[in-house]
Amino acid sequence: MVKTISLVILSVLLLSSSLGSATATETKQSQEEVQRMYEQWLMENRKNYNALGEKERRFNIFKDNLKLIEAHNSVPDRTYELGLTRFADLTDDEFRAIHLRGKMEVTSDPVIGDRYLYKEGDVLPDKVDWRDEGAVAPVKDQGDCGGCWAFSATGAVEGLNKIKTGELVSLSEQELMDCDREGDSGNFGCLGGSAANAFEFIIENGGIVTDKVYPYTENDTAACKAIEMVTTRYVTIDSYEDAPHNDEMSLKKAVAHQPISVMVEAENMKLYKSGVFTGPCDHWYGNHNVVVVGYGTTERGEDYWIIRNSWGANWGESGYLKLQRNFHNSTGNCGVAIRPVYPLKSNSSFGLLLSPSMFKLGVLFVLIGWALL
Repeated sequence: MVKTISLVILSVLLLSSSLGSATATETKQSQEEVQRMYEQWLMENRKNYNALGEKERRFNIFKDNLKLIEAHNSVPDRTYELGLTRFADLTDDEFRAIHLRGKMEVTSDPVIGDRYLYKEGDVLPDKVDWRDEGAVAPVKDQGDCGGCWAFSATGAVEGLNKIKTGELVSLSEQELMDCDREGDSGNFGCLGGSAANAFEFIIENGGIVTDKVYPYTENDTAACKAIEMVTTRYVTIDSYEDAPHNDEMSLKKAVAHQPISVMVEAENMKLYKSGVFTGPCDHWYGNHNVVVVGYGTTERGEDYWIIRNSWGANWGESGYLKLQRNFHNSTGNCGVAIRPVYPLKSNSSFGLLLSPSMFKLGVLFVLIGWALL
């Protein structure tokens, strides 16, 4: 009996020792070090919790995310690295509910163009980066609002306008948030929407104004502001269409000509820091609108898309993500090739661009001309 009890006690001690070792390896830092990291992270991200007990609750989520980061980064030969991004105090469910609101629904059947249909024998550049051509506005931040669809749409239009007119004009997501909610548009402000429907609005509205004229407020509670288009700067597009669906080579051809709006499944991009993201993610479903602004290949031979996100410049690679390209599935990794969509604009459709001061000056010249007749 005594021998049996001794064996039980020994087994318990060994199990406790084993569990203690497992717990110790969950994070490389002590509790005090993690607490210091958390306080530093709070300052860097300007976080301030008001609810009773909220800071402690967020700290526990922060610790869980830190363990995940360390576990991922400890595996040799990873193609990408995770880090303590601005979302490190959010659970996956919270992150999904707040930031992943993209939708693929449109009010009519999509027009699938063949201008960018890849054909055997097509010669495409090995790499493209529209940032180098000045066709990509600085990374923006949608904040705690599911307005990714608006940022994806403006990003594609900004790039196309630069290519066609030579001028990069930063456009208003808030005009889309406030005004593209009439009838059956399919867009719902912070609750989500699609870039295709945003393009439809821009066409029907006769253009979209700049974000300086109509600044972003991170909410969708305001009524649509009436903007007098003849007295401000604005950008027009003629139409829009889809690139061939589920075809990475056609997407590559499209991106070689202009920035392209796409959807990706982005749940596991929450803590992305750098490198070529390979997943895990769903390849048949999208929940986040972004803009593909280029593509390339790393020195190690890893093909990637250059994704401009709308989570601020302090996420990822200064606001960008490299997403694995030439994936084994026709949808592309994380569904990037499921349904690319892009605006169209003729070289002569300059719907841009008189500032109020220039407009008044033009009117003055016209009046002077009439007076001299």
